[in-house]
Amino acid sequence: MQKANDQQSYFRRYLSLAPVLAVLTISIAFSTWAIFNFVFPDLLFHPMP
Repeated sequence: MQKANDQQSYFRRYLSLAPVLAVLTISIAFSTWAIFNFVFPDLLFHPMP
């Protein structure tokens, strides 16, 4: 049976892998872009009067 410390160290090692970090980074970047476009929409679709 594994110790809790071993499982935590394996979990930390998994979170530091490149694919996991890439997915997190892309998710945060897309979410930021989507929120920005929701708050400040493109003037092509919402023309000024």
